Amino acid sequence: MQLYNKLSAEERFLLIEQAGVRRLTLSFYQYHHLDNPQLFRDYLFLNWNKLDVLGRIYIAKEGINAQLSVPAPNFEAFKAFLDSITFLQGVRLNIAVEQDNASFLKLTIKIRDKIVADGLNDASFDVTNKGVHVNAEKFNSLLADPNTICVDMRNHYESEIGHFDGAVTPDVDTFRASLPIIEKDLANHKEDKNLLMYCTGGIRCEKASAYFKHKGFKNVFQLEGGIIEYTRQVKGLGLENKFKGKNFVFDQRRAERISDDIIAQCHQCGAPCDTHVNCANEACHLLFIQCDVCQRKSQTCCSDACQEIINLPKEQQKELRRGAHNSNKIFKKGRSSVLKFKQ
Repeated sequence: MQLYNKLSAEERFLLIEQAGVRRLTLSFYQYHHLDNPQLFRDYLFLNWNKLDVLGRIYIAKEGINAQLSVPAPNFEAFKAFLDSITFLQGVRLNIAVEQDNASFLKLTIKIRDKIVADGLNDASFDVTNKGVHVNAEKFNSLLADPNTICVDMRNHYESEIGHFDGAVTPDVDTFRASLPIIEKDLANHKEDKNLLMYCTGGIRCEKASAYFKHKGFKNVFQLEGGIIEYTRQVKGLGLENKFKGKNFVFDQRRAERISDDIIAQCHQCGAPCDTHVNCANEACHLLFIQCDVCQRKSQTCCSDACQEIINLPKEQQKELRRGAHNSNKIFKKGRSSVLKFKQ
């Protein structure tokens, strides 16, 4: 019985190309108390593998967080399967603004302690006691209210390439780091201000809104469906778009363009740019912002040292990588000391 992915990313990409079938990229989440996450994980894999679902899914005792792609002809069967699960019946599906058949190349379903790492003791607050969900129109109205403080619940590398007008963008690497910072900075406004939050698809705001309500904030609001659903409503209803730049996404696309504004800069030369790349040196693989000129000049490398390495014979490169681990550097996401302009 197959309960894990057996194909490499390269093999899967070729199969997708050969199939010639349009795929839909989407995401959803649901907080729910699961008694047996492993059993639920295996059940999902067996059923989704049959539907050719690909993606990155996290299961925990507190629920599910899913980012995935599904062949368009299988979408209704996929939706029917979700509706057959009581706590997922009618769950909001955030369809990607920009589609790409290769957004995901594997089906990976992992068990985690939490679907959103928060560094908190879950028993300290009820994650289901969430803030008020607002649509795009209400969000714009609250954003224009001088009594509102709008907070971006994403990380610095996400807000760096795109955020809402006037939003507070915490300079943090993780969601868990943002919670105490925001609570401290807004401690004097727990009763006299509207706390308006947003994130990519809503999952981080859902937990944050419950947390801040637990901490005594009286007027807590969150953008329903996050930036993804906001963009859909703005386009569908002809509303003013208050989001500037790109929406960072955690798949092969890396970002969706929401407006024509470029608010970020190349991490090497400082030119206006909001394109994320991974360093071509596989022993580094740092994710950073690099313009076309620097990509050509540096061969999509983050430093001279990495550029020297990728021009060595392949076997020599492999030998240099032997026993090395690069995960910590990857997740610096633009904070590395090799990025001179960024410093």
